[in-house]
Amino acid sequence: MEKKEDLMFNVTDIVRRAKLALDLKKDNELAQYLGVSRSTLSNWMARNSIDFGLLLSRLPDVDYNWLLTGKGIPRHRPNYCDSPVASGEVELLHTPKSPDPLDERSVTLYDVTAAANLKTLLADGPQYVLGKIQIPNIPRCDGAVYISGDSMYPILKSGDIVGFKSLTSFDEVIYGEMYLVSFDRGGDEYLSVKYVNRSEQPGCIRLVSYNPHHEPMDVPLSSINAMAIVKFSIRKNLMM
Repeated sequence: MEKKEDLMFNVTDIVRRAKLALDLKKDNELAQYLGVSRSTLSNWMARNSIDFGLLLSRLPDVDYNWLLTGKGIPRHRPNYCDSPVASGEVELLHTPKSPDPLDERSVTLYDVTAAANLKTLLADGPQYVLGKIQIPNIPRCDGAVYISGDSMYPILKSGDIVGFKSLTSFDEVIYGEMYLVSFDRGGDEYLSVKYVNRSEQPGCIRLVSYNPHHEPMDVPLSSINAMAIVKFSIRKNLMM
């Protein structure tokens, strides 16, 4: 059973931000807006579990990152890319700690499934190129890949594209941010998109999913092949 403190969201805070975005004062007003009973809303907060699909569908103009995590700004300001390989709304997932010049630059989209791991992809990138994505006002990235799985749902869905910038040292890790992590476990290669937190186990980092159905895992630094911070995402359902 996953401990509550390991979860990356707090439903009470999400409900508070939803009311703020809608200029509502009372929980029963939000419940009525969502089309659920007041007791259902109370149960969501008590269990720290909420119907994300319903909530997000009823708040299309609110920035989802702000709604779910409190980071960013309340109102959604869409940014789009449009290229032969991908088209859709772009959401920045990481705000650099230092200034990063923004302009209309292209990002290379790679086929990570054809590479053994993220380290191989970064070393032999040209042979895994699927195409270029032209994105306005995006931070500098080393590339982009399709993701699979539901561990970061609803922030990310299987088939979404994420842009990344690789790390040259574990000293560059910003704990609490989202990363692509390539690692060995039991003789198998894994590539995960997770939040990276500090671990209580020496010589390890803790990988935490946004989806509470996925347990956190402690991964030894010695088993990690490569890491890259996630800079942006492109939603699959807007792609051509």
